[in-house]
Amino acid sequence: MNKPISRGTSGGFTLIELIVVITILGILAAVALPRFTSLQRDARVAKLNAARGAVVAASALVHATYLARAGTTDIATMCGGAATNIAGTAAAPGTICTENGLVNVVFGYPDATALATAGLLSAAGLTSVFNPTAADLLAEGYTYAMAGTTATFGVVGAPTAATCVFTYTEPAAVNNGPVITATTTTGC
Repeated sequence: MNKPISRGTSGGFTLIELIVVITILGILAAVALPRFTSLQRDARVAKLNAARGAVVAASALVHATYLARAGTTDIATMCGGAATNIAGTAAAPGTICTENGLVNVVFGYPDATALATAGLLSAAGLTSVFNPTAADLLAEGYTYAMAGTTATFGVVGAPTAATCVFTYTEPAAVNNGPVITATTTTGC
């Protein structure tokens, strides 16, 4: 026999239970959402700092190689061409042989040349491509702009791109190093 359903019992939630659950979900959302947004900013700052570290290290390594080789020309077959191992100038860059190929140098440091030439971008290794194009850099999440002898690096997705950057300015004379600014992260 079927048992009759009593009118006093209910199969759902009470209004109080629903209000408590919605309140708890609201509090969790209010706490978790800002932390998620902060993690995206932290990731952009970390990526920018990593790029700056790669540029600083590449600059130091290329300069150390230039000093160690002291103008001795490398064998042409070593890296796709004969490296001059001379300091070079902005008008006539020298070259240093690396495991990936020739890198142009200006006054013994990587040349901050335009894209797709063997200079700072190739030495820093920000992409898996030796002479990266703008598309290669964008695919890796970086922005790059040239103004004279200064290269400006940034990261894709920064809310204010102009204030999520660092710059590399190639040396202007012998015995001067490049100027690599600290990262500006207010816009990241």
